Formats: sequence, C-alpha cells, structure tokens
Amino acid sequence: MIEIAREAGALLMSYFARRIGYQYKGDVDIVTEADRATEALITDRIRARWPRHDVMGEEGTRLTSGGDYRWYVDPLDGTTNFAHGFPIFCVSLGLEYKGELIAGVVFDPTRDELFAAEQGSGAWLNQRRIHVSQVERLDESLLATGFPSHKRHQNPNIFFYHQITLRSHGVRRPGSAALDLASVAAGRLDGFWEFNLNPWDTAGGAVLVREAGGTLSDFSGGPFQIASHEVLASNGRIHASLLREFQAVFEGRGLEELPSLSDYATSRKQG
Repeated sequence: MIEIAREAGALLMSYFARRIGYQYKGDVDIVTEADRATEALITDRIRARWPRHDVMGEEGTRLTSGGDYRWYVDPLDGTTNFAHGFPIFCVSLGLEYKGELIAGVVFDPTRDELFAAEQGSGAWLNQRRIHVSQVERLDESLLATGFPSHKRHQNPNIFFYHQITLRSHGVRRPGSAALDLASVAAGRLDGFWEFNLNPWDTAGGAVLVREAGGTLSDFSGGPFQIASHEVLASNGRIHASLLREFQAVFEGRGLEELPSLSDYATSRKQG
C-alpha cells in the first residue's frame, strides 16, 4: 500500500506543478485530470498484484470479484485545494477484509509525510510511531471539521461549528478529511467530525486513528460504520464531552446566539 501511495503521490505532484484546470461533476463538486489519472494508476497496481480484490474508488471505479478484500481509494482527497494551488491534499487508501478495516495509508506528497497503520501493529508517520494527544479537556482542544461543496447553506454543520468553536481552543477547516483523521492520529488535532462523508474519505484515516489509540463513533456515540456518512474521531479523552455537545445541539439546548449584525454595523459607524 505504501509503495502504491507514494507512486500515486508522485503523479499528483507532477500535475500540481503544472496547475492543471478542473471540471465540475454535478453542481459544485470538481474533478481534475489528476483525480482520474491517479485513480487509474492505483487501480491498475491493485489489479496487477491482487486480481481478486474488490476496489471502490471516488472517481467511479467499481471492481467486484466476490473476494474477501475490498480497497477504498481516494486518489486525491482535497481536490478543491489542489485545483486552486493550495497545498493540502493527499492520497488515501483503506483495505477491508471480510467487512473489517485492517490497513490504511494516507500520503501527503507536498510534505512527504506518509501515515500508515495495520490492524494490531500501531500507526506510523514516516516509520515513526505516532499516538493521539493527551489533551483531557474540550476547552483546551484543537479540532477540525469540514463542509460540503454542495449546498453548504443547507448543511447542519454550521450549528455544530458555531457551538464547538466556542467551547474549544479552536476549530480548523483544512479541506481534506483523510488528512484531518491522520492529524488526529498524530496528535496534531484532538478531534475531528464531519457530515456526509463517503467510505473512501474515511477508510484509511479511520484505521490510523484506531491504531494510534483514538476513538471513532457516529454522532450518537454508536460504533463507527464505514457507510454511515458521519464520523466523530478524537483522542478518546474528549470524546464524551464532544458527544454531549452534539446531543445538546441536536436537541437545541444551550445554543449561543450569533452576534447581531445591526449592532456591529452601528458600532462601525460610531468608529
């Protein structure tokens, strides 16, 4: 997996250096030539070595042979960043055996950082063992989240962002779910959540968090499911606090009001 991810990352960087254009898929989501070429490369490498493995890729690859292994492939997680020349993106690979995620690799080619984890063997960054952070309190934690490209104004995450950013040390929005999960595993972030994710977005990163000693769940505290479209990941120590905040938002309890725009406009005029 590491070898394939590094080769895919090198291909991405060759496209990134040329600042290629992009196309829209749907109303807002974009896809680049790099997405398609990199997914084709990864798929070819998998099929050449393990022809009986199933493959599910973001750009439409659906290879099914009925085997016990399934790959989840995101050839370019952070396509919008990539297309605009913003260097936060990665290759993400997750491997499942009989329905259980057993290995994951997330490669950031701009920093030459390769995160890898295998079931029962821990998580690693460039051959250095990594662990989740030791932060115990939500108000001292640094978190990350993400927002969809499509119909952001209809996504409920703005309410969760508003509440949790007030109750934490800060919330970041880098634009790559796989790298956010890798950052939780490496202790750079204390938690991450996002709505409406796909299996290829989370498969690789979920293994990293688990093997680094972190906790994964859905927004109600139930077991994380690869097809659930929601993920809450943390260092484990702040997980209960995050779940309480999520429950409060879902129930509309204790919500902080947004500041008044008319008051702000008046204060500006008054100098």
